[in-house]
Amino acid sequence: MMRIVAATKNEGKIKEFQAILGKLDITVVSLAEAGIDADVEETGDTFEKNALIKARAISMMCDEPVLADDSGLCVDALDGKPGVFSARYAGEGATDRDLMNKILAELGNTKNRKAKFVSAVALVFPNGDEITAVGEAHGSIVYEPQGENGFGYDPIFYSDELKKTFAQAEDEEKNRVSHRARALEDLYAKLAAMMEK
Repeated sequence: MMRIVAATKNEGKIKEFQAILGKLDITVVSLAEAGIDADVEETGDTFEKNALIKARAISMMCDEPVLADDSGLCVDALDGKPGVFSARYAGEGATDRDLMNKILAELGNTKNRKAKFVSAVALVFPNGDEITAVGEAHGSIVYEPQGENGFGYDPIFYSDELKKTFAQAEDEEKNRVSHRARALEDLYAKLAAMMEK
């Protein structure tokens, strides 16, 4: 049984990580469970760079593999914004509702509402080995929040595949098509191949 420390305090993400990587006999624990209290500043200009920055920083604080992700919403009509600034787009301490309201206000009645969620994951091992993977989920921004599940921008992101917002989807449905699920599935495949060697 391998234990991986997830560089996040977000319980929703931990659940997603565990659901996919658990198939490899891996246990994913949070920073708190690993006894680590740290906030790593994301200074990269891509999701992948930010995931690596976080994973490398936390790996310096423990002797276990560390998994980090960076993800965000990219809206066509906003020139790909909020992108890597998704979590901080409405300012420090903003709620999920504040974030959604800012996007909806900026889009107004714009007809082009195409958007995608992007997730990059990075796994850094104590010996310095690194694996990265990226996943995307395509859809559009609805005119007002719909659904009670999920977190972040989920209530305003309408999934092309699910034909509903991520917040209207059950966890299982979302985990089949989400950007994070796709990045983790790619990571899973790379990790499985590595463990077979």
